[in-house]
Amino acid sequence: MRDKKQMGIGMAIGIAIGSAIGVALDNIGTWIGIGVALGAGIGARLSQSKRDDAS
Repeated sequence: MRDKKQMGIGMAIGIAIGSAIGVALDNIGTWIGIGVALGAGIGARLSQSKRDDAS
């Protein structure tokens, strides 16, 4: 359950960053996609670090 929460937090961060850049550069569709991809990476890293701390 905790891993899913960390992934969700990462996705939210990525979408927020992607949306902000997309609005600034007037290309929101591309940047939301990039933000989702970055968010997945951030979420995976957060969940991995939480697992490492628990061990």
